[in-house]
Amino acid sequence: MALLIMASVALIQYLHAGQSRHVEIREAFILLHTRGYTNQATRLYNHLLNEMYTLSNKQLIDDFQRTLLLVDPGANRPENLIWKYHWTVSNELERRSESSLVRALKLADEQK
Repeated sequence: MALLIMASVALIQYLHAGQSRHVEIREAFILLHTRGYTNQATRLYNHLLNEMYTLSNKQLIDDFQRTLLLVDPGANRPENLIWKYHWTVSNELERRSESSLVRALKLADEQK
């Protein structure tokens, strides 16, 4: 029983550390970009893009909300990495919601 509890606590800490690391990288990306450290910000931007598809919907929503504070969503600013990341996250969320809708419709059809 104690071993099971210890393993559960270790798993929760591991998952939390991964989420904290993502937030740390996202915030470092924003800081470096806003301060003009283009090369370093680009490296973190690429890292964020590479891990995007493994993030949970909650993490993506957090990223969307955080970057929304920093960009004008109605403006087209492809030279701005924060703007590009914001729209990439937005598109990924939209893609996921479409696949969730298809899955929900399929489940509903199975219940007929």
